[in-house]
Amino acid sequence: MTSLRRLPSNLQQLVGDALERIEPRPRHEDIGIITAVGNGVARVRGLHRVAAESLVAMPGGILGIALDLDEDELGVILLGDDARLSAGQEVRALGRLVDTPVGEGLLGRVLDASGTARDGQGAITADTRWPVEREAPPIMARAPVETPLQTGLKAVDALVPIGRGQRELIVGDRQTGKTAIAIASLVNQADTDVINVYCAVGQRGTAVARVIDDLRDAGVMDRTVVMVAAGEDPPGLQYITPYAAMTVAEYFRDKGRDVLLVLDDLTRHARAYRELSLLLRRPPGREAYPGDIFYVHSRLLERATHLRDSHGGGSVTALPIVETQAEDISAYIPTNLISITDGQIYLSPRLFRKGLMPAVDVGRSVSRVGGKTQLPAYRVVAGDLRLAYSQFEELETFSRFATRLDEETRQQIIRGRRVREILKQGRLRTLSVPEQIITLQAANLGLFDTVDVDAVQDLADYLRQHAPPQLNDLPERMAAGKKLEAEDWDQLESVLREQADQWRSTGEAD
Repeated sequence: MTSLRRLPSNLQQLVGDALERIEPRPRHEDIGIITAVGNGVARVRGLHRVAAESLVAMPGGILGIALDLDEDELGVILLGDDARLSAGQEVRALGRLVDTPVGEGLLGRVLDASGTARDGQGAITADTRWPVEREAPPIMARAPVETPLQTGLKAVDALVPIGRGQRELIVGDRQTGKTAIAIASLVNQADTDVINVYCAVGQRGTAVARVIDDLRDAGVMDRTVVMVAAGEDPPGLQYITPYAAMTVAEYFRDKGRDVLLVLDDLTRHARAYRELSLLLRRPPGREAYPGDIFYVHSRLLERATHLRDSHGGGSVTALPIVETQAEDISAYIPTNLISITDGQIYLSPRLFRKGLMPAVDVGRSVSRVGGKTQLPAYRVVAGDLRLAYSQFEELETFSRFATRLDEETRQQIIRGRRVREILKQGRLRTLSVPEQIITLQAANLGLFDTVDVDAVQDLADYLRQHAPPQLNDLPERMAAGKKLEAEDWDQLESVLREQADQWRSTGEAD
């Protein structure tokens, strides 16, 4: 009051009135203390009001997630480098669950699950932030999978078709081309309305950079979101990254758009969760994996679906990748994921070593719902192709031990070897629907049977280049999913035979 008396009388009145109007508003903050830190995990005492999977802030701007709520302390997984943290430092609750940025501003960008840009192009512009853990859509909100998702790969689109809203596992040993199939599928969406989301978990930086370069070269990076948790990142960041990528995909799905999500790969994701569980002193469970690893992946993949029109009509197609060892598809993590997904594309190291790429093992690959979405033209040309190709592989194995083969078996082996040859495709060399139909129908007609195996690709390339101009609007109707009549197939057969004869008289002679 003494200081107020020194002011002029009019100012004394104003200041006095202002002080009377002040209402103290105490603010409650949850503050805890770090008791131990290391290996990407911190133990925190206090924070009694914090809920599971809530964000907490630590010194240096490092975020953490409260994962274990013990009676006396919290187990917090860190999303940043723990080298700057030490026991005794304060931890503050942020009052929200772990979330990630979503929005149109993410397209064309590379970021991590927390929203930090990884491409050196400035801060991420996001419409809002959504929780990384969200409930899967209820059954009544889901619609049947009816629209195909073309990968541009003959071995997949014809024999193991995928539909929009499906979950198709890509499984195989290391270095068998799993990521190549997934990236080809992303690249093939260049002329569609599908949004791409590529999620890399535990990958080397050079491998992720190569993927980004492929997407840029193909012209699809501007409609792709790349979310990264590198192998050197904390296990906590690797753990939440697939959920954050799914949340980004759900943002576009809820706006009625179709999204293709690649999760590369869930083997490393399982290892990161195992590491966190052991550091948090949870029971290790079977084969040193936590007993709830099935739930970890199922609650992620159950979010991929096709919604009814009344709920927006969008879809998320998930292509999770998992790595096997020594072709053991019955191991713990692969069998978990096979039971969760709607089918699997199995890549065989034996076929890969033979140079048959993509190395899809047709006999061990299956799509449980994709066949219903397949374009009508595929059903005609690929109807018996899968069975015949599987039978050929068995016949080829047995023929090694036979001294003499009957003519029917010999012709079956000749046809099968040429079908196997036309199923080869170079890395990221995707084909349109008409190009695939032309090639497969030529194989069904036996146009490759009298051609040397080494010349099969030359004839196939010739047919794909010269046949479409002779077919009028037939290629457009194939791509649009129109049902072709008998006269259409007769026209296609006539053109293919004519072009094959022309190739024999010109190209083969050369």
